[in-house]
Amino acid sequence: MEKLTTLLVVVVLLGAIAVYLSSLAGRIDRLHHRIETAHAGLDAQLLRRAAAAQDLASSGFLDPASALLLSSAAQESLLVGGDDDEARSVAESELTRSLAALLGEREDVEAIVEDAAPDTAVAEQLMAELAVACRRVELARRFHNDVVRSCLHVRRKRIARWFGLAGHTPMPTTIDFDDTVPAGLDGR
Repeated sequence: MEKLTTLLVVVVLLGAIAVYLSSLAGRIDRLHHRIETAHAGLDAQLLRRAAAAQDLASSGFLDPASALLLSSAAQESLLVGGDDDEARSVAESELTRSLAALLGEREDVEAIVEDAAPDTAVAEQLMAELAVACRRVELARRFHNDVVRSCLHVRRKRIARWFGLAGHTPMPTTIDFDDTVPAGLDGR
């Protein structure tokens, strides 16, 4: 009878460990899925921001030098894409710097809108779309990096490492680039 009780306790204990490991592996898998979704969302927002910047550059509301600067930064951002996160970070930071140089102050934005007369409504709409796109990039990158940090926290647990619960999935990394909303567009 005592052997049967001991065997039953061992079986229940092993079952509990198996359930815990399965749960932890499922959590890691869900976090990796969320990272992929967040990365796709960030890509979409980066494309939206680059397109909005390109629209502003080709609108005729900027002086030729500023339009060329913004257009080349937006084109580089649109062309880089893909899995090369380092090149993408450089291109996105350059687009942010170009936007900050052109729209660094609220007065810069107001001057562009005023000079756009009689198309001030179009200029205001372009600025509003660009402002929204810049804020969404900032939020999407922050969300992506938060999910990556959560996944790294779980994957670094000893039990996850010992049992290889992440499988052969590569370790996720955060994406870092300058995504500061230009002060001229930032309505806060």
